[in-house]
Amino acid sequence: MRVRTRTFVAAGVVVALFAIVGGWGVRQLDGEFRLPVAGRSCTVQADGTVKLDADQMANAATIAAIGMQRQMPEQAVVVALATAYQESGLRNLAHGDRDSLGLFQQRPSQGWGTPEQIRDQRYAANRFYKALKKVRGWERMEVTDAAQAVQRSAYPKAYQKWADESQVLARALLGEATGAVACTVGRTPVMRGQAAVAELTRGLTLDWGLPDAGAVAELTDVTVPASDARDGWRYAHWLVSHAPDHGVKRVRFDGLEWNADNGRWAKVADGRATGPRVLAEVFADPA
Repeated sequence: MRVRTRTFVAAGVVVALFAIVGGWGVRQLDGEFRLPVAGRSCTVQADGTVKLDADQMANAATIAAIGMQRQMPEQAVVVALATAYQESGLRNLAHGDRDSLGLFQQRPSQGWGTPEQIRDQRYAANRFYKALKKVRGWERMEVTDAAQAVQRSAYPKAYQKWADESQVLARALLGEATGAVACTVGRTPVMRGQAAVAELTRGLTLDWGLPDAGAVAELTDVTVPASDARDGWRYAHWLVSHAPDHGVKRVRFDGLEWNADNGRWAKVADGRATGPRVLAEVFADPA
């Protein structure tokens, strides 16, 4: 990962498709409405459609990235996402049954870590994958059985109802679909300028295990090369997934560009290619 002087973040071959979703949105599959979402929202389309709010989307992207960093197969990511869907609604909860906390409702009293560790999304995802890997034959199990082998829930079959949603998310976030993630950001970004670049760089490093970008405090441009198209789309979808909470204004790759102004993907007007990388521009600091 390289950092240069500008407000464009680059990350491998890239980017995801986003649709405008305003006000309250709902997920619909099998005729059933689930998980109403409000405010800034994201739409994922990859052989199915899932709608999430900004926090849910960012958490899903981190769960998927940690799975890839640990070199887990796609099915492991599906299981992890389905588990987080059921346990927390893909939210980093500060409460739960007894002492359960976080995305996976892990319990400090059961040896999952300290409350502070469990509330760290990356720590929680790593612990889940580590536990799943120890389950003999989990790859051949149904999603709900693999999840239950880790979670030991009082509702062992509850995870299966999130399998379809989790497969859609996994396909998009693991780079198997092109332009598959689109988020609306709004006119008041949470972060701007160098602070936004610093957090994006930190997130890419922690979620994907990319080399440290260095002293971003004095720079405003990040470049992350991709080894192939799938890698690029992974990084691009991650960038859009974190756009609402990291001040991302624009993401570009291979002639396509997601723009925060309308929350959509479209062909790049100037036709400039980005090469084997993803570019992302953050909102500038006020003049």
